[in-house]
Amino acid sequence: MIVLDASVLIAQLDPDDTLHAAARQRLRTVAKQQFGASTITIAEVLVGPTSAGALPTARAALRALKVAELPLPPDAAERLATLRADSSLKLPDCCVLLAAETSNGGVLTFDERLARAAAERGLAA
Repeated sequence: MIVLDASVLIAQLDPDDTLHAAARQRLRTVAKQQFGASTITIAEVLVGPTSAGALPTARAALRALKVAELPLPPDAAERLATLRADSSLKLPDCCVLLAAETSNGGVLTFDERLARAAAERGLAA
């Protein structure tokens, strides 16, 4: 399982994003694996398209990528608090780490701090 961060998904969905080509390239290199994203990550990714009236198009793009929504586990509050305290990452990034931990996946991101934290936990894609 490859757990996608918002930075990769947003770049993939927006052809005008400066990281669009890089997102396409990275996703192609891991295309044989299943993709997933935290519920929180998906919500974060859908804010822009929702504001622009393009929610159906964005949802269709996520379906085309076959991104599975990874819900928060029952013990998410404590685990997220621990991740946040240990890493000093923002809560949405902790949701990515938790999704990777829960799914035994690796994190694919453009965020250097998140990538470093994932690697330290053995969760690099």
